[in-house]
Amino acid sequence: MSPDLERLIQLQHLETIIAEARSAIALHPQRLAALDARLHEAKAILDSAKEQLKANGDRRRELEKDVAVYQGRLTKFKDQLSAVKTNREYTAMQHEIATAQSDLGAVEEKVLERMLEADELAAAAKRAEAALATQSKEIEAEKKTLNQDLASTEVSLKESTEKRAALVKALEPRLLALFEQVAKVRKGIAICSATRDGLCSVCHVRLRPHVFQQIRQNDTIIQCDSCQRVMYWVPPPPHVEHPVVHAP
Repeated sequence: MSPDLERLIQLQHLETIIAEARSAIALHPQRLAALDARLHEAKAILDSAKEQLKANGDRRRELEKDVAVYQGRLTKFKDQLSAVKTNREYTAMQHEIATAQSDLGAVEEKVLERMLEADELAAAAKRAEAALATQSKEIEAEKKTLNQDLASTEVSLKESTEKRAALVKALEPRLLALFEQVAKVRKGIAICSATRDGLCSVCHVRLRPHVFQQIRQNDTIIQCDSCQRVMYWVPPPPHVEHPVVHAP
């Protein structure tokens, strides 16, 4: 393969590494923010569970105060019952007692409902707390990995940028200009291989037979007639014939 083609292939390789590294570095804050959002969501779920449990407790205490009021009223009516003198007063007092007992029973039922609900809410809060602890450990580990990857990517970017600078100095200006011009209009891909059946591996347009034969020589700069990318040929691996094993 001609040195010019080798340099262009290497330049394309370095350009790809540099572009991917820059993209990864640019996405790093977004990835960290996504992890923070996951942690925030887990905390929000726990906070909500705790708030619901507290609201349940507050409501139950209010109901227990109502229970005390109705119990006091019922006790008062029962005490007054022994002091009534007429059947009419007795009937009226019995009605008051029945009403107070009904009201007391209804409130006690609500207290019981709040108690049962509190058990469910406490269990939910416990699950949310465990989930938060798990998420915290996982996110901490993922952040550590992301930061390690960032450091590695930054090193790769620095090394690749230095290699590119050295390679550019070794390239003929006209070849560098050609590479940059094609890369600019072809999404960063200025050089690619031809397929075994004579197609451009990127734009998939069939190459003219004599052009394909020239590309297979790898000794000159040839561009795809369709996409203008510089073409090169990767010979297929040699065919290995496996010995035939005859059954005994």
